[in-house]
Amino acid sequence: MKYKTLTIFLLLSLILTACTTALAPTLPAPTSEPADRPTETQPPTSPPSVPPVTPTEGVPRSREVNPLTPVILSMGFVPNVQFAPFYVAVARGYFAKNGLTVEFDYGMENDLLQLVGTGKRQFVVGSGDQVILARSRGLPVVYVMNWYRRFPVVVFALDDLDWPADLVGKTVGLPGLFGASYIGWQALLNVTHIPADRVNVETIGFTQAEAVAAGKVDAAVGYAMNEPIRLRQEGYTPAVIEVADYIDLVANGLITNETTIAENPDLVQRVVGASLMGLRDTIANPDEAFEITLNYVPEAGEHREAQLAVLEKSIEYWKANQLGYSDRAAWETSRQFLRDIGLIEETTDVNEMFTNRFVDAVGLE
Repeated sequence: MKYKTLTIFLLLSLILTACTTALAPTLPAPTSEPADRPTETQPPTSPPSVPPVTPTEGVPRSREVNPLTPVILSMGFVPNVQFAPFYVAVARGYFAKNGLTVEFDYGMENDLLQLVGTGKRQFVVGSGDQVILARSRGLPVVYVMNWYRRFPVVVFALDDLDWPADLVGKTVGLPGLFGASYIGWQALLNVTHIPADRVNVETIGFTQAEAVAAGKVDAAVGYAMNEPIRLRQEGYTPAVIEVADYIDLVANGLITNETTIAENPDLVQRVVGASLMGLRDTIANPDEAFEITLNYVPEAGEHREAQLAVLEKSIEYWKANQLGYSDRAAWETSRQFLRDIGLIEETTDVNEMFTNRFVDAVGLE
């Protein structure tokens, strides 16, 4: 039964950003007056003018870059403004300067961690809980670069919602009993010691914002850069509880496998280096990053204000004292939480789950 449950989570817990940018139907009007696809490496149109980059930035000085090496990066979702750091890394030449030509794989495979763990993929985007679950199944996956410093799942409502205890006796909507939303919800209950039977949970699919606006549920679980922003765009003022304020779970990052690290560490170094440069530049200049992203996600321009708000909120979750760096304490917290709720039994050393060696070698300050 444990492995059946674990398999369900690994099949359905895809990237945290899934469902965060689908253009949603118009929400019900508030009761009071209110105050995503190109698939090629290079964008289909010329990117906006960007400042020149230092040819060796992000590349170890001791290495001379030779002809471009093709790399596939599996995103696990459709083109999306939240992938801006990778688009910026292409547009600014960071992948090319590192001797790489990257193809973004937007296919919705059921289990990217299974693919990278068995060597069918070299690089995927995924979350820390997925890595822990995969390693508990014996898959040799390794998290090599942190992207989301904070776990972006939130609980939101239109009524007063100051503390998790305010949810006791209320009806809370979840997309389903799977994925990052469910992981975040279980983590919030676990860390605040709220018995699950004290809250009425309803499965509502990916209709969280609509269900809250229509009063079908008292609150819902979603993503900080999705449903609350949509509600605000429609004139509502949602109250939000951020799971990351209560527990430090490892969120999305770049994942590879032990074989790639052992046999081609230089390739891993180049992918991490280029990705980190794109992340740094996106945080530093979100407006320019958004313009670059429009070459990959042109439909975002039709909802410019809302999609730019999504990017800006995402950046709040990406910022860190040291970009890309994984915190061992967060991995230990995440592993213990998954044991507490019964998703894993045997655990591996957290040192086998992640490494900071490639981030350290880039030397971002």
